[in-house]
Amino acid sequence: MDVPRIETPRLILRAFQPDDVVPFCTEMADDDFARSITAEGRALDHGESWRRFCFLAGHWAACGFGNFVVEEKASGSFVGHVGPLHPPGWPGLEIGWAIFPRAQGRGYAPEAAAAAFRWAHEALGCNETLHMIDPENPASEKVARALGAEPGAMWTPFWPNARPVRKWTTRWAAFTGSVAYARLTG
Repeated sequence: MDVPRIETPRLILRAFQPDDVVPFCTEMADDDFARSITAEGRALDHGESWRRFCFLAGHWAACGFGNFVVEEKASGSFVGHVGPLHPPGWPGLEIGWAIFPRAQGRGYAPEAAAAAFRWAHEALGCNETLHMIDPENPASEKVARALGAEPGAMWTPFWPNARPVRKWTTRWAAFTGSVAYARLTG
């Protein structure tokens, strides 16, 4: 499976590579960062991070789509991951994002998520996507709003001790009128 390479004004979205394992595992060891984006609700040890890395990279082989590495064009740094996922038991296709703490606050999450949704629309025919957001994560709620998303019902994932998350929905028509789309398309 060839993972496409997508360029935005400041970012490159690309396939996961072996050299990404160490920085990924390092970032996932940050409890404040990992709390809202992992099933465990906490920092991950190296083995747990490695399994998550393999899940994200392997989603492409299993489903024909998945997350991209987010790379900063100016520095070549791996700054996060973004993209569509739809694992078994999930309520729909989700465009998720995780920008590492050292790169947060620069607008990379909405830029990357907008590029990923545009790709999912063009490549997969996706006209609607979910964003499963921990209600204690206002930064991700802000990203969802920038994409034109609307908050929906709470949903509890299927794993043991899961915390409920809010299902946000972005529809293509709302997205094309969003701030994030306007910035992406210039």
